[in-house]
Amino acid sequence: MADQLTTEIIEIIKKRIESETAGGTPAPSVGEITPATEVTGLGIDSLGLADVLWDLEQAYGIKIEMNTAEAWSDLQTVGDMVESIRGLLSKAA
Repeated sequence: MADQLTTEIIEIIKKRIESETAGGTPAPSVGEITPATEVTGLGIDSLGLADVLWDLEQAYGIKIEMNTAEAWSDLQTVGDMVESIRGLLSKAA
C-alpha cells in the first residue's frame, strides 16, 4: 500500500504523461504506475522527465539538483523519485 506522498507523486507523473501525449490519454505502454515502475518505462523523453521534476519542485517547494550524470542514474524507478523527494522534504523541514 502506497503512502500519501507516493500516491501524490504518481498522480503528478500521470498528469504530466497525459499532457505529453496526444489527446490527453496515457501512453498505452505505460499502464499502471507503481513505485516499481522504471522511469524509462513511463513513455516520456528526457525533456518530459525534466518537466516531471519541475512539477514536483513546484508541488513541494523544493529544488531538485539534476546537473550530474550520477543524479540522473540514481533515478531508476518511480520509487527512487519518491525517496529522493522524501529526503529533500525532510531536509527542508
